Amino acid sequence: MLNQCQFIGNLGADPEVRTFQNGGKVCNLRLAVTEKWTKDGERKERTEWVTVAIFSDGLVGVAERYLKKGSKVFISGKMQTRKWQDQSGADRYSTEIVLQGFDAKLVMLDGVGNRDGQQGGSYDQSPAVTNSAGSVSAYLEDDVPFSFEWRI
Repeated sequence: MLNQCQFIGNLGADPEVRTFQNGGKVCNLRLAVTEKWTKDGERKERTEWVTVAIFSDGLVGVAERYLKKGSKVFISGKMQTRKWQDQSGADRYSTEIVLQGFDAKLVMLDGVGNRDGQQGGSYDQSPAVTNSAGSVSAYLEDDVPFSFEWRI
C-alpha cells in the first residue's frame, strides 16, 4: 500500500509553529494549490487549499526560519485524518498532509532566504530541498522543476 501525497503551491499565510509541553514542535502550513487548464479556448483555474502539518524537527526549523506567506514550495508527505473535539464537545475530523519521518520532503522553489527577506542573511535564488533532518541544499536550476497543464 502507498500513502504519499505531493503538492506544489504557495503559502497562504506565514507558518504557524507551536511547541508541545515535551519541547517538540509542530509547524502548520496552508498551501494554495492551483490547477490551470484550457477548455473551449477559455483559460480556467481552480485553487484548492491543503493543510500541512510538519512534525520533523529539522523541517520545522527550516519552515520557521525560511518560509513566509507567498513562498512557493513542493511538499511530499502522507495524508492523515485526525479526530478532535470542538469547544462544545462535538467530534470533528481534519484531513491534512503530514511531513514526518525519513521520507518527508520540503523543497523551497523560491530559493533560500530568511523570513525577513534579504536583510541579515544571504539569499540564494535557486530552489532548495530539505530532508527530514533539516539540511538545506540548493540544487535545481529552474524556478519550477516542472509544470502541469491539460486541455479539454
